[in-house]
Amino acid sequence: MGRTAAPAAALSALALLLGGCAVTPSADNAAAVDDDAPLGGSITIACGAMEDWCQAMVAAFTEETGVDADFVRLSSGETVARLGAAKASPEFDVWHGGPVDGFGAARDAGLLEAYESPNAAAIPSEYRDAEGYWTGVYVGALGFCSNQAVLDELGVDVPTSWADLLDPRLKGQVSTAHPSTSGTAFTTLWTQVTRLGGEEQGLEYMKQMHNNVLQYSKSGTAPGQIAGRGEVAVGLVFSHDCVKYQEEGMTDLVVSFPSEGTGYEVGGIALVAGSKNKTAAQAYIDWALTAEAQDIGPTVGSFQILTNPDAVVDPRMVELDEVDLVDYDFAAASAAKPALTARFDAEIAAAPKE
Repeated sequence: MGRTAAPAAALSALALLLGGCAVTPSADNAAAVDDDAPLGGSITIACGAMEDWCQAMVAAFTEETGVDADFVRLSSGETVARLGAAKASPEFDVWHGGPVDGFGAARDAGLLEAYESPNAAAIPSEYRDAEGYWTGVYVGALGFCSNQAVLDELGVDVPTSWADLLDPRLKGQVSTAHPSTSGTAFTTLWTQVTRLGGEEQGLEYMKQMHNNVLQYSKSGTAPGQIAGRGEVAVGLVFSHDCVKYQEEGMTDLVVSFPSEGTGYEVGGIALVAGSKNKTAAQAYIDWALTAEAQDIGPTVGSFQILTNPDAVVDPRMVELDEVDLVDYDFAAASAAKPALTARFDAEIAAAPKE
């Protein structure tokens, strides 16, 4: 493990980064310093990560800059819907956190504005949109968050494959979110499409798993809590969310990954088209890409892999090279999302269980 993460360090770095000046876009879409436009006013963040993570981020930014930053915690599908509904007069300035499949859908709908932060160059290219519409701030692997005590009562081993989730003994014992509202759940759906070779095959697997699903939650993190409370045996979440619940006292939880391969997320940050305070919004994005800002995550129990190479490495973060990952195509996932989630609604979520 490298350095120790601390919000104070993030604040110091922010002071150096901004220096009391605003960051505004230049003609070539890079950032330029405008001494005549000091930061001020307010911004609102659509935040797709955990509530305490969101709170820590906006509080640190506000403390150092004086910009009144606030957030609304929304799942990925909710964010796209809210951005679309308020397109003529946006209620948000920045979207921070949540899988970039949703960011791609928002980009395609004209809801995001390209912005190439000067700090984006530090982020590996595989975690950046080629046209500058979003930049990755963290990475997480989709996994199984199981309650060992419940599994023991059922006489079922900790799942280590997608096939294990179809076990009849797990009827009503699997919790997952709805892919129309949750980026986590859409990652689950697209993982099946990818590993099985097509949309029809992916939907067929989800139809089979439907019989074992207790209910489809709105939030992608909720299944981990549901499993932690012993209401189901298995929750489908990004593994760092399960680790967070373990750290918070849900000690029956265990993390495992499917042997056939699993999907992963790149959690993004983007400028909302039509932001009412673009200067401050761009400054927030610049700051969020620094190692010091990203280091705030582990201090509030968020153990995603961080995209800035200089950010802290915490031993509770998953080692991606130890997990079998599918070849997850974020661009294809974004393009397919509207039609695929509509099919899930009609063909799976609304269907009776056997």
